[in-house]
Amino acid sequence: MDTFTLTRGNVPLLISLPHNGTLLPDDLAARMQPSARRVPDTDWHVARLYEPLVQELGASVIKPVASRYVVDLNRPADGHALYPGRRETGLAPTIGFDGEPLYLDGQEPDVDDIRQRVETWWRPYHEALAGELARLKALHGRVVLWDGHSIKSHVPMLFEGRLPDFNLGTADGASCSADLQWQLTNVLEAQRRYDFVVNGRFKGGYITRHYGQPAEGVQAVQLELAQCQYMDEESFAWDEAKASAVQATLRELLRCCLV
Repeated sequence: MDTFTLTRGNVPLLISLPHNGTLLPDDLAARMQPSARRVPDTDWHVARLYEPLVQELGASVIKPVASRYVVDLNRPADGHALYPGRRETGLAPTIGFDGEPLYLDGQEPDVDDIRQRVETWWRPYHEALAGELARLKALHGRVVLWDGHSIKSHVPMLFEGRLPDFNLGTADGASCSADLQWQLTNVLEAQRRYDFVVNGRFKGGYITRHYGQPAEGVQAVQLELAQCQYMDEESFAWDEAKASAVQATLRELLRCCLV
């Protein structure tokens, strides 16, 4: 079984959507709470949101098959914390964003289980991602990795109050050039529909921090979108009118990466 899909483009832009997957293998689902089997913490519809822009711009895109509940592709394989001192869900999550357990009593993953998930799901994704970055850099001399995410606008376990609509993360400026960050910020400042923050609660996860090496010609940016701006957060239903408006702003942001 394929664990991810990679569509190769012809411009120096790779879009990674590491939390788009929804698959729970049957043996794993049987160990989980009924509420967890709905995979509510999915970055719902992000592939659909980016798809027309990928085709229009000619970008590459990589996305997984499995849910982040199987293994979180935006966490380091050794499981160390991204935000020390803050509550987070980890490499093989055992709690959801609501703080509730994902597994039935006594069914949580052990060390061997997690190691197998890393080898089966995590490593192939990252090997393909790294390979595509190398291919695009060889073709163009540079490449931008765009890590696309979304999340509910209110998640008390992770942040207080309401999340801004657009949350850009560049590892406090370490994962991309100052010029690219400035251009992206200018796009967001020029519009009035959405509020935004740069390097706020979400500064970029493992993918942004690990692959973003601007001195080596590889820049990386994470975007965390508030789901209320393109879907219904309770039913997970797509909202075409809202999504179309978000795509217009996304288009301008992605075009900055190709300048």
